[in-house]
Amino acid sequence: MYQKISITAFIVTFCVIGLSSIIWPCTGRLRNPLKTLVHLFTLPFLEQKLSLAGAFRKIVYLVALLCFVVLAITGFYPTLVLGEHISGYLIMIHATFAPIFAICMAILAVMWAGNCRLNNKDWPWFQRLVERITLMKSTEQPQNKTTCLRQKISFWLIIFLTLPLALSIVLSMLPYFGTGWQDMFLFIHRYLALIFALVVIIHTHLIVRAQMKQ
Repeated sequence: MYQKISITAFIVTFCVIGLSSIIWPCTGRLRNPLKTLVHLFTLPFLEQKLSLAGAFRKIVYLVALLCFVVLAITGFYPTLVLGEHISGYLIMIHATFAPIFAICMAILAVMWAGNCRLNNKDWPWFQRLVERITLMKSTEQPQNKTTCLRQKISFWLIIFLTLPLALSIVLSMLPYFGTGWQDMFLFIHRYLALIFALVVIIHTHLIVRAQMKQ
């Protein structure tokens, strides 16, 4: 059941991404998407007018992305392709990269919280409603134009899913819970991992589109 649900979810997600790219094409670097991807994933190693914190944030993002790719391959390959549970060297690699990924997500949550902060500018209809009720104009500064609402929502979904995703697998390994609870935690971890992977794919797609429009 999990294998069929996961494969269907990935197919639907990529189909939606492909369809959205056709309906709302980018006009920036659409002619050379491979060059755009290489540019995005090598930004931390290019000479830029960035502060030390900005360069560190991009390096942490790249490490987190690398860890996600490794975790996704080692976690989904045996289940989706082989139809088996993760074991052997794959689970060793998975367990090695998992804590690194968790640390990177914690750092990104702190360093990107300001840029991805939701404000009333993200919900113009709600802002207009509040202004009509209170008869007061908002004095809040305009939002960062480089970060759209969908990027912010997907970012916070990733952050909020990280904790239960990591906690579920940790609890499943503790001897304080019976077999039933351990199976339940493992079940939760697998489906949270699926949702997490889909959100990361969507978030990466939104970032790529934003960079291609620049």
